[in-house]
Amino acid sequence: MRSVFSRQLTWLLAVAMLVSLSACGFALRGPVSFPFKSIYIGLSDGSSLGGELKRQIRANGQTQITAEAKDAEVILDVLSETREKQILSLNSQGRVREYNLLYNFRFRLRNAVGKEYLEPVTVQLKRTITFNEAQVLAKESEEALLYRDMQSDLVQQIMRRLSVVKMDQ
Repeated sequence: MRSVFSRQLTWLLAVAMLVSLSACGFALRGPVSFPFKSIYIGLSDGSSLGGELKRQIRANGQTQITAEAKDAEVILDVLSETREKQILSLNSQGRVREYNLLYNFRFRLRNAVGKEYLEPVTVQLKRTITFNEAQVLAKESEEALLYRDMQSDLVQQIMRRLSVVKMDQ
């Protein structure tokens, strides 16, 4: 009798969990749609950030990336892009134990005559990395990996901000 009751209880809990998951509104993020048809991105093709951003915009299939600013409906101006490494903590011998990696990006969105659709926006991303003198090469690789991760995060934040721009201002 006890095992029948525990099986029924397990089944009931499983059904309750499935129902609660379906009712929470969870849905995968779909393709991003922009309120403009063409864009010029002020990043060089050799830039890894520029390449990733252009790939993401092309992936939506609705927005064209132009080679010349005068041909685009909107222009994404890159005002600054910096990477910094700050000491976060020291050990008892005064050697670095942790760093803060900072990635700052500032941009704006305007049209060819200078009307701003998105005033200058600053996005700052931060990651913490531990440091060990015995593992210098591994830590350099980890740092590069963290910067790539921050770059991907930055591209997603730019995409979200571009998707909510009001063009009728």
